[in-house]
Amino acid sequence: MSTAVKPKHIGRNISRIRELKGMKQEALAMAIGVTQQTVSNIEASENVDDEKLNQIANVLGVSVEAIKNFSEEAVFNIIGNTFQDHGAITTGNYGCNFNPLDKVVELYERLVQAEKDKVEYLEKLLNGK
Repeated sequence: MSTAVKPKHIGRNISRIRELKGMKQEALAMAIGVTQQTVSNIEASENVDDEKLNQIANVLGVSVEAIKNFSEEAVFNIIGNTFQDHGAITTGNYGCNFNPLDKVVELYERLVQAEKDKVEYLEKLLNGK
């Protein structure tokens, strides 16, 4: 039984990240100043030179380390642990990160403060005459 770690396929990682971002090869090619065929060749390569990797990472909005260490299993774990479908979309039962009542109170307090400011301003105008 071998304990050797299988090397990461950088090109495949670039391809998966690009697809997850909804970007086509043509768009990536245009952004880094190469042809679509060159992007296809890069994505087929196991290793990518550091300069190209930096350009690609910038365009994709990720770090070079994120490309090198990309793992689909990690993505699926994140998605599985982050998004839980409890019928929220079909029933309209959305899980808020905040208390809606707190937002109503906050809005009310801002409106009251605006009215107080307005009264104070009008009183200053009347006293000034």
